[in-house]
Formats: sequence, C-alpha cells, structure tokens
Amino acid sequence: MIARDVGVVIVAGGSGTRAGGQELKQFRWVAGKPMLLHSVQTFMARPDVGMVVCVLPQRYAGDPPPWLFQCDVDRLLVSIGGRTRSESVANGLDDLPDEAQIVLVHDAARPLVDEATIDRVVQSVRSGTSAIAALPVVDTLKEVGEDGFITGTVDREKLWRAQTPQGFPRKLLVDAHRIASIEHIATTDDAALFEQLGIPVKVVRGSERALKVTDAMDFARVDALFGVRE
Repeated sequence: MIARDVGVVIVAGGSGTRAGGQELKQFRWVAGKPMLLHSVQTFMARPDVGMVVCVLPQRYAGDPPPWLFQCDVDRLLVSIGGRTRSESVANGLDDLPDEAQIVLVHDAARPLVDEATIDRVVQSVRSGTSAIAALPVVDTLKEVGEDGFITGTVDREKLWRAQTPQGFPRKLLVDAHRIASIEHIATTDDAALFEQLGIPVKVVRGSERALKVTDAMDFARVDALFGVRE
C-alpha cells in the first residue's frame, strides 16, 4: 500500500486583479472547469497525496464555491489566506495532517500542472533534496536603462523560469517559515526563502503547459494548451 505522506498547499488567496472581471481569477472557468479545480483534481489523482489544502481569501474560506466539493472531501481542507503569500503558505502548512512529511506548494494560477512534473519534484524530495519545477530561459535577455535604451545582454545560460509545484521536507519548510515570521523576511516564493536561509534547492524540469494565468489573454492561452500533450 502506498503511503499518503504528501501534503499539498494550493495558494489561491490573491485577488487576481490583473486578470480583469469581477470574479476571482482562480474561480473563473478555463479549459472546461474552474481554474482551481484543475489543480485540486490533478493532485488528488495521486495515491501518495493524503491532503490538499486550498488557501482562499478570507471572505471565501468560510463559504467555498460548491464545485470545489466535487473532489474527495476527506482529503480536502480550506484555509484562510494571509496578508502575504508567505503567510498564506504558513496557514496552509498549519492545517496539514502530521502524516504529510513531504509538502508541495502550488499556485492555483497554474491549472495545467502535469503528473510528470509533480513526479520529478516529489522524487527529488524523497531523495532528501528540496526541488522546484522550472524551465530554462530560451529568449535573449536585454538589460535596459531608465531611458529605454539597451545597456547590455544578460547571459541566459544559467537562468531558469521558476514554476510550481515546489517541494520540501515538511520540517525544513515549517522551520523556514518560522524564521521568516520572526525575522520579517519577505520573498516571492518558498524557494527564494530557502535561498535567503542558505538551504539548497534543486531545479527539476517543468512544463511549457504549466503557464501562469496573470492577465485576461492567458485564459485563451490555457484553453489552447489544454489539448496539447508534451
């Protein structure tokens, strides 16, 4: 029997104002279902996932949308989002059961995360190394001054685009967030927090399908990518 030792924290606590519309971005339909539901169902399809915690804005946490309960409710919890992303992740961590010794943190704005990417992240954590999904930068990067003129070309050889999920041994992640709270460390993601604390994190191959929905045009892009298999 496969141990259900993986806990997932899906961060869906933002307002998503850049995507436009009155409805929360993570609740809007894309590729045939609400955006958040894509991620929840993908993670729940894994036999090693014991709990998925959805971190929602406070006004929705007490009354989640009914479609969310299409999932396995025995493996679903809803937590309240914090003032920052770090606070939201910490809140989700607190709600995970003790059995969840591997934690995956995922952005609800990446609805098309695939099984192979999740596998690579989990396998790295099982081997003892925290990991994030990412893709190498392929575009030529230009450094530009305040006047709009190019000041240099950035070497892209060692540059990667961070994605999610990001995976960590639970104790390391809990300790990192405790230190961040005490020392008021603000970071854009958990990998950056580990970087500031000097804790190594490995990059594993992500997916071009795992597009992050940021603005209104991204909904059409996700719809187009939904039928594409890598």
